[in-house]
Amino acid sequence: MENYLEINKNSWNAKVDPHLKSDFYFVDEFLKGRSSLNSIETELLGDVKGKSILHLQCHFGQDSISLSRMGADVTGVDLSDKAIETGKDLAQKCGTDTKFVCSDVYSLQNVLDEKFDIVYTSYGVVGWLPDLNRWAEVISHFLKPGGQFIMAEFHPAVWMFDDDFTKINYNYFNESPIVETYEGTYADQSADIVQEYVMWNHSLAEVLQSLINKGVEILIFQEFDWSPYPSFKHVEEFEKGKWRISQFGNKMPLVYSIKGEKRK
Repeated sequence: MENYLEINKNSWNAKVDPHLKSDFYFVDEFLKGRSSLNSIETELLGDVKGKSILHLQCHFGQDSISLSRMGADVTGVDLSDKAIETGKDLAQKCGTDTKFVCSDVYSLQNVLDEKFDIVYTSYGVVGWLPDLNRWAEVISHFLKPGGQFIMAEFHPAVWMFDDDFTKINYNYFNESPIVETYEGTYADQSADIVQEYVMWNHSLAEVLQSLINKGVEILIFQEFDWSPYPSFKHVEEFEKGKWRISQFGNKMPLVYSIKGEKRK
């Protein structure tokens, strides 16, 4: 899929306006100070005051700005030019010095010349990337020696199912690109947009081994039987801010997290 970047950039550009209006992204509350970060990632991040953070695939930068509010020096990156312009506008309204760069992950070394204490990425990120060894190479490149990689992501077991979670529809392993057209968006399934997108499934082994191959030592790996987002159909909130797919209960992993460190 040579043109996957163009297809996905158009898809993410189309999502910006409906996402800004959605309850999912609670922009009004966010502008008043509410953080977009969840306990899964904040526990791994710890105290970020004074640390430099590179946030990959940041969308319009709510996590980037939330990290800035915690005292970090943050650079957010996304391939959607519309999302990046929105992120700059939100940062200005929030009064943070968050920086934003428009680039796809694989091209970032051509436009950014810095090293960071932390590289951070979260929720719905690796599925947009065909080659995780190249992804891990970018992470390793931008980390200072001893720097940390922090990631929270939806569990690959989830992506095997059809949207209604009634049958196994997709390969757990990275067999080939998944090219589909989707109506609405995860943040607002009634949104009046129709998008084509290109994605790839990645097994846990592929994610972890790619990082290990590029010199990132895995310090913490966790799996969770809940999601902090109601991103799927048929979810129920069993505790405040914790969602499960109703027919699976606590039997299904929905999220995993990683803390790694670049070897010195």
